[in-house]
Amino acid sequence: MATDLFHIDTAFLRRWFVLFFIDHGTRRVHIAGITRHPTGPWITQQARNYLMDLGDRAGSITFLIRDRGAYFTDSFDAVFQAVGVRVIPTLPQAPRMNSIAERWIGSCRREATDRILITGQNHLRLVVNEYAEHYNRHRPHRSLGQRPPDPLITPEPRPASASTSVSRRDRLGGLIREYKQVA
Repeated sequence: MATDLFHIDTAFLRRWFVLFFIDHGTRRVHIAGITRHPTGPWITQQARNYLMDLGDRAGSITFLIRDRGAYFTDSFDAVFQAVGVRVIPTLPQAPRMNSIAERWIGSCRREATDRILITGQNHLRLVVNEYAEHYNRHRPHRSLGQRPPDPLITPEPRPASASTSVSRRDRLGGLIREYKQVA
C-alpha cells in the first residue's frame, strides 16, 4: 500500500490538496479526502477512515509507503502500526521509492485535472472521484494483463468479431471515453 498527497490549483488561484491511498497489488485507488490545509490531525483522521472502510481487509496490508512530508505525523504512523502495518517513509529526494503513487498522480493530472479548469473543492472532488472510478473500473493496466483493478475476478471479454457492437460511455463531459462490447 502507498499513500501520497498532491495539489491542484484552481481557476481562482486557490490550492487544494488531495490525499489518496493506492494498493500496490491491485493498483486500486481510494481518494481519502480533499482539503486546503493538510494538517497532521486531518491526515490522521483520513487514515482512520480509510482503515474503517477496508474493514477486515486491513489485516492484509503489510507495508505502507509514504513520503517524508511534515503532515505525515507519528500519530498517522501509529494508526497503521496499530493494525500491524509497517510504515516505510521514502528517502529524501527519492520519488522512485513511491513510484506507483507518483505514477497515479501523473496519470490523474495528464488525463483529467490538467485538461479542466477546476473551480473549487466540490468541482475538484467530482473530477478526482470520477477519474478514480474510471481508473479502478475501466482503465487497463499493463501490470494487470491489460485489465482494470476492480474486475480482476471477472472473465476476459470474448474476442471481437465483425458483428461485435461497441458502446461508448463519456466521462467528465467527453474528456474520458470508455468503450465496451454490447452483448
